[in-house]
Amino acid sequence: MRAGYYTGDRTYEVREIPEREPKGDEVKIEVAWCGLCGTDIHKFEGKNGASPVIPPIILGHECSGIVTAVGPDVQYFKPGDRVAADPSFGCGKCIYCQQGLPNFCLERHGVAKGFSDYVYPPEQNVYKVSEDLDLRDAAFAEPLSCVIHGLDLIQIQGGATVAIYGLGSIGSLMLQMVKLSGASRIIVVEREPEKQKLALELGADYAVDDREIEQLAERLNIDYVIECIGLKQTMEQSFRIAGKNSKVLLFGLGDPDQPILMNQFEAYTKELSIYTSYLNPHTTKRAVALLESGKLNTDAIISASLSLEEMEEELKTQENAKKGKVMVRLSGKH
Repeated sequence: MRAGYYTGDRTYEVREIPEREPKGDEVKIEVAWCGLCGTDIHKFEGKNGASPVIPPIILGHECSGIVTAVGPDVQYFKPGDRVAADPSFGCGKCIYCQQGLPNFCLERHGVAKGFSDYVYPPEQNVYKVSEDLDLRDAAFAEPLSCVIHGLDLIQIQGGATVAIYGLGSIGSLMLQMVKLSGASRIIVVEREPEKQKLALELGADYAVDDREIEQLAERLNIDYVIECIGLKQTMEQSFRIAGKNSKVLLFGLGDPDQPILMNQFEAYTKELSIYTSYLNPHTTKRAVALLESGKLNTDAIISASLSLEEMEEELKTQENAKKGKVMVRLSGKH
């Protein structure tokens, strides 16, 4: 079977590796679609994702597909089931898993390397999806589950004013979820005119650049700020535009070599609460349910559907990733 590897020093190659039958409680999934995540790009650029990166590694983790075989210990899945996979494994036994925090599991590792024809996650990481849900949409389950976890942390109240930095694929999901939460005003901070237009189409009340948001913040008390870019300057500006008693969620994956600065006295006088969000504990089932509900527009987010082989050029140029979500076509089944 084919697998797309990051091999170090901004290099990528598709390799042939052995296909095998599932063991124990493994579910063998023929991958239909896999999303390109910002963490994949971080890895390609030589930086860590959610975990340290030691190449060669198979990229991708936002995958969906069809079960082709199951291990002897599998109880709830069978060949032909349409599924999405949670790529983050929690052992269920360590001190953090015992506290319901599998995202901090001492044995945590990726179990669904989606840039490959088949993945073999354990049964506990596999979720059935309905016949009505397109498998390309089902591949959004993992990023959406991460968004849900971030929003669970800050608990947006109805009627609030919310600012969201960035309208990439995560920002687009975040915007739609914030809209469903009952926010009265949603402000998207985005420089690109086409993305500003999309923000308004997806439900934003304002789509402004990073200069205009400063002016808006002078007359509106922004209750929540959600940073979905991970740049030093936008994270630092998030603190400045946040209103009194505001919650700031640093959701974007920042560069570990560029620590941010903040005025702690200003944060004190505003009584800011600052949050970060790490992975997606116990939220994948809810993500699948939301996708099945049809309340989220994923088509508007997708900028390209590319083959495994075409990903080499995309990782180097990020031509399509800069415009929206890149979906990697494996079997391409729907």
